Amino acid sequence: MTAFESVSKGLEEALAFADGNMTAAKVHEVSVVDVDVAEVRQRTGLSQAEFARSIGVAKGTLLNWEHGRRHPTGPAQVLLALIAKKPSVVQDLLRGA
Repeated sequence: MTAFESVSKGLEEALAFADGNMTAAKVHEVSVVDVDVAEVRQRTGLSQAEFARSIGVAKGTLLNWEHGRRHPTGPAQVLLALIAKKPSVVQDLLRGA
């Protein structure tokens, strides 16, 4: 199958899915655990401002997460789960860049 054919097939599946036809598309669901953002940040040893900057979010966003007013979703949730497992992961990657 050529790259064009592969992309075309993927687009056809996406259109079918958007129309409600679940039989023509593969649906992948990923579950990411919720983390205690304040605890994760504290384990890194960074201040709120430093931690927010290191993960590319505004300090206000981090404060909202830490105080439970909002919850991280999508890529931020995945990144925080990674940091929970290995607190130095961001610094290790940025140092190597």
